[in-house]
Amino acid sequence: MKNADTNARYTGGALLVGLMGLSLFVNYIDRGNLATGATQIRAELGLSATAYGALLSAFYFAYAFCQLPAGALADRIGGKLVLGIGAALWSISTILTGIVHGFIGLFILRMMLGVGESVAFTTTSKIIASNVPRTKIGLANGIIGFGYLVGPAVGTLIGGLVMAKWGWRSTFLIFGAISLLWLIPWSRVRIREALPDASETHEPVEPVTLSQILRQRALWGASLGHFAGNWNWYFILGYLPMYLEMGRGFSKEQMATVVSGAYFVNAIAALVGGWAIDKAIKSGWSPSLSCKLPLAAAHIAGLGCMMAMPVMPLAACIALLFVYEIFLGLSCPAYFIIPQIMAGPNAAARWVGVQNMAGNLPGIIGLLFAGILIDAESGSYFTAFLFASLVNVLGLIGWIGILPKVQEIDWRTA
Repeated sequence: MKNADTNARYTGGALLVGLMGLSLFVNYIDRGNLATGATQIRAELGLSATAYGALLSAFYFAYAFCQLPAGALADRIGGKLVLGIGAALWSISTILTGIVHGFIGLFILRMMLGVGESVAFTTTSKIIASNVPRTKIGLANGIIGFGYLVGPAVGTLIGGLVMAKWGWRSTFLIFGAISLLWLIPWSRVRIREALPDASETHEPVEPVTLSQILRQRALWGASLGHFAGNWNWYFILGYLPMYLEMGRGFSKEQMATVVSGAYFVNAIAALVGGWAIDKAIKSGWSPSLSCKLPLAAAHIAGLGCMMAMPVMPLAACIALLFVYEIFLGLSCPAYFIIPQIMAGPNAAARWVGVQNMAGNLPGIIGLLFAGILIDAESGSYFTAFLFASLVNVLGLIGWIGILPKVQEIDWRTA
């Protein structure tokens, strides 16, 4: 008797990747609402920049340290179910944020949001590695990247306008309710799941152990690079709206327009970057060169742009912001193409769990540290930008110096 899954009609690649991109879209809208409403929330609750940084860090503390459990769970019971559970949790926590009063309640809900959203990249990486042909893996990651990068653009623009008219609480209630609707189409998809106890070919599946994964030099090079890239990205995501309003005198509407425009350019660049990596590999470039080149370029751009932004005239500052967002977007698909190629379907979720945990430590220490620096300098953002600039050196070391050749690992001998 044939395995029932052999005759299953799986959801088409375009629809599947589109739904995952949509999940990351709403994911990043929900996590970015706090930054969009920073001035209103701080004024209503009387929060210092340090306390605001603590709220940002609460999310990333839960988000980072749930990465590995989320990856292990996805490898054990499947990416589809774990992603659905996480989406329900982050949607509910967003809705409750619009109701709660007080710093402690917000702190707890930000951690709850982090737990729910921690499943996103581990599950999508596993599903892509199991369902998307290698020749299309770049574009698939570009679509995912477009989703999570355009999320802040839409969230900042619409959220900023809604907040300007009805206040910050309405935005959390509306966006949280919309996020729940994603579960309806997701419940109907059928996908291949690479599980340790199941095989469509009835051949034994050799399990990949966590110890094998942790022994890979490539994992730690990618983790260091991810750490450096996210230090810059989360600093911009968490502090740019407040910087433009309080440091550059923008209105809420002006801030929303500029920031959302920068994030939208970032998202388009990610889509182009994923397509370009596929084309480069098809034309004969190695996966190593195709992935490492945009990653290195992004860190070089981040090094210069972050250092210059706080001291340049306003027009130049905005121009540098857009330059940074373009290079960052072009590099974003490579962050997850690398583990999907190297780890394969049976280890991608746990690999990404470790890599993304390291990559999200800046959300804990970086965002809180930036708030402390801003308070210590009486509201000046100069040192925070300078520190973010210098962290890019670590990214170059990780992606170029430590990460070896990007190729599939033979786990039987690893």
